[in-house]
Amino acid sequence: MCCSVGFARSLGLALLPLALCCILANLLLLFPMGEITYIEMGRLSTYIWYFGGVGGGGVLMLVPAVAFITLGKCSCCWNESLMMCGSVLAAVVGLVGSTYCFVISGFALLQGPLCFTSRGWSYPFAEKGGRYLLQPESWSLCLQPVNIVEWNVTLLCVLLGLAVLEFIICLLQLVNGLVNAVCRPCCYKQEYSLNA
Repeated sequence: MCCSVGFARSLGLALLPLALCCILANLLLLFPMGEITYIEMGRLSTYIWYFGGVGGGGVLMLVPAVAFITLGKCSCCWNESLMMCGSVLAAVVGLVGSTYCFVISGFALLQGPLCFTSRGWSYPFAEKGGRYLLQPESWSLCLQPVNIVEWNVTLLCVLLGLAVLEFIICLLQLVNGLVNAVCRPCCYKQEYSLNA
């Protein structure tokens, strides 16, 4: 078994906790400050309902994680180049998932939370293009849920960071798999021709 398979397995083991953290962060966004009232009333930001952390950074990321971890454990007749090609496809799925999580979290952060203000339920920061992030004194515009801006900003930044880490890990495996799938057979041919 080559070291590239061991490297892929370690990347898969790194993806598992990241995927679980993405799922947890997205689920926490559904329950501001741990309350279920706002989900029952439908008073959550629209981008939270796109489930970037659950779908993209979580469930979709489990595909490459499991593929990388189980790489080479199958006792079938596949050679290592074919295994690496499969890991490349799984890495592409992971890249799509992490990109989805990053984009949805970014848009949610730019839009700001849906909250109750002196003018009723609205997105008070939607027109500011994310500038509200640098103006914490304006966060008091949101009266309900209490501390919703801090809640959303913290969890969405966590999702952005996790998505970046997942993207890097999947990109590493994509390069690892491509190099091994393409170069490994060439190296073996050269070995056989030299030994003949």
